[in-house]
Amino acid sequence: MRTVITTENAPTPAAPLAQGIRKGPILQVSGQLPFDPATGAVVGTTVAEQTTQTLRNVTAVLKAADAGLEDVVMLRVYLTDPAHLPELNEAYAAAVGGPFPARTTVYMQLPPGLLVEIDALAVLDD
Repeated sequence: MRTVITTENAPTPAAPLAQGIRKGPILQVSGQLPFDPATGAVVGTTVAEQTTQTLRNVTAVLKAADAGLEDVVMLRVYLTDPAHLPELNEAYAAAVGGPFPARTTVYMQLPPGLLVEIDALAVLDD
């Protein structure tokens, strides 16, 4: 059985997707962006600020599924500019803490003003 995960503590998706889906012990959190869930506004103009907010949104979806960052086995980071990697890494390390999950970083184009998107794969205890 597939369970849709939703929370008001993360932005409401503008596209036809769920904030998260759980099937058995697997939880996939859809790509989160640096939007404030209360206002819908982009939080921050720097990669560090946007990374911090994006990870808050990821964490909110995890929490809605009774999970946390300690359950995450993989984070995928989508970054608009390779030059932002050091700043991303610093904010990421502070927000995620060790031991770190596996991670992939992909460079891609995002809508104007958005610098980072992050999704998560977690494995939960039943």
